[in-house]
Amino acid sequence: MEVVPEAMDGAMKGQEARVSRQPGGSTLRLLRVWAKPAIGLAAFIGLWQALVVVFDIPAWKLPAPWAIGEELVASRALYLRHTWATLSEALIGFGVALFMGVALATLMAFSRAFQRAAYPLIVASQTIPIIVISPLLLIWVGYGLAPKVIIVVLITFFPIVVNVMDGLRSVDPDMVKMMRTLGAGRWRLFTKVQVPSALPFFFSGTKVAVTFSVIGAVIGEWVGASAGLGYLTRMSVPLFLTARSFGAVVILALMGILLFLAVALLERLALPWYYEARRAGALEEEGE
Repeated sequence: MEVVPEAMDGAMKGQEARVSRQPGGSTLRLLRVWAKPAIGLAAFIGLWQALVVVFDIPAWKLPAPWAIGEELVASRALYLRHTWATLSEALIGFGVALFMGVALATLMAFSRAFQRAAYPLIVASQTIPIIVISPLLLIWVGYGLAPKVIIVVLITFFPIVVNVMDGLRSVDPDMVKMMRTLGAGRWRLFTKVQVPSALPFFFSGTKVAVTFSVIGAVIGEWVGASAGLGYLTRMSVPLFLTARSFGAVVILALMGILLFLAVALLERLALPWYYEARRAGALEEEGE
C-alpha cells in the first residue's frame, strides 16, 4: 500500500522540478538558439574583413563590411526612400496574396469539384518563371506599382493556399463525428473545428510567404522601376558603387527577417494554446 504514495510523491516532485526550471530552461534554450547564429555571423564578417585587408581587394570588386556600414550611414536618406518603396510593394502584394490564398483554400476545402478544377492551375502557375512574365506585365499594366504587386502575389499566394487547404482538411474525424452528433451544421463545423485546426498551418504558410514577398518586390524592381532597393542595386552595379549595392542587400535581408519575426510573434499571440501544448509535450519528453 505504501508503494503508491511513494510513487505519487516522486511524480509530484518531478513535476514540481520541471515547473520550477521552466523560466530558466526557456531562457537557456533561447540563448542556445540565438548564440550559434550570432557567433557564426560574427565569424563570417570577421573573416570577410580580414580577407579584404590581407589580399588588398579593391572596394569596387568586394567592399569590406566596415565600408558597407559606412555607406549605410552616409546614404541613410537614400536607403530610407528606396526601402519604403520596396516595403510598400511587398506588404501590398502580400496582403492581396493572403486574401486570395485563404479564399481559394476555403473554396477548395468546401468543394471537391472546385479543388479538382483549380488546384492544377494553381500548381501550374508556379512552374512558369516569374522573370519571363515580368516584361509582359510591364506591357499590360505599365511601370507603376501594379506589376510589382502582381509579381509579389504570384510568388507568395501558393504557400498560403497549400498550407491553409491542408490545415482545413487535417481535422480529426472523431471530432467531426462528435460535432455532427451534437447537431452542428456545415458552417459551425467549419468555424469551430476546421478553422482552429488550420491556424497553425495558416501561420506556417504565412511565414514562408512574407519572406518571399521581399523577393517578389525586388524581381519587379529589377525588370522595371524608378524606386526601390532592387532598382537601387541595379543602378549601382554599372557605376561600380559596390558598397551601396551590398548595403541594399543587407537591408533586404533584415527586412525579410523582421517580417518573418513579426508573423511569428503574431502567431504566438494568436495561438497560445498551440505553444502551450508544444511546451508541455517537450517537458514530458525531457522528464522521460
